[in-house]
Amino acid sequence: MVFLLTIHDLKEIMNLYTESLIRLAYYYVKDCQAAEDIVQEVFIKMYHHQDKYEERGELKAFLYKMTANKSKDYLKSWSYRKVQLQNKIFPFDSKIDLDELVRKEEETIVGEAILELPLKQREVLIYFYFNEMNIKDIASILTIPESTVKTRLRRGKELLKNKLKDIQWEVLLNE
Repeated sequence: MVFLLTIHDLKEIMNLYTESLIRLAYYYVKDCQAAEDIVQEVFIKMYHHQDKYEERGELKAFLYKMTANKSKDYLKSWSYRKVQLQNKIFPFDSKIDLDELVRKEEETIVGEAILELPLKQREVLIYFYFNEMNIKDIASILTIPESTVKTRLRRGKELLKNKLKDIQWEVLLNE
C-alpha cells in the first residue's frame, strides 16, 4: 500500500524522529553539522520519493535505514575525505562547540569510547542500546544476518570492556 504524505504528516514525522536520527547520523559521521544535513536529506528524499515507499513495516526502521545509508554514503564521499584531509593539515586549536543533543551523549566516558570503536561494532551497539532495537530489526536495517549482528554486538562489547577496564558499566557487566 502506497501512502501519500501531506506537509502536516511530514512535520509530525519530523517532530517524532529528528532527534534520534541526528543522534544516529552523528554516531556514524562524528560531525554534528553533517549529521543534521544528512537527516534533512533523508526527510527531503522521503517526501519527494514517497511513491516508492510501501508501508510494509515500521516507518521508524525505514527512516533509520535511510539515515544509516546516507551516513555511509557521506563517509565515502569526496567532501568528507577533503574535510578530513584539511583537519589533518590545519588542525583546530579549540574544540567545536556541539549542540545540546550531542553534548548530553558525549559527556560520559562510555559515549566517547563508543565513538572510538570501528563502524561495524559501533553501529550495532548504537542501534541495540541507544535506540533499543532488537537483533532482528538491526539485521533488517543493516541487511546482514542476525548471527552477524550478534557477533558484532559481542565483539563491540569486548572492545568496550578493554577501553573501559576501570569503569563499571552496568550493560556490559550483565552478560
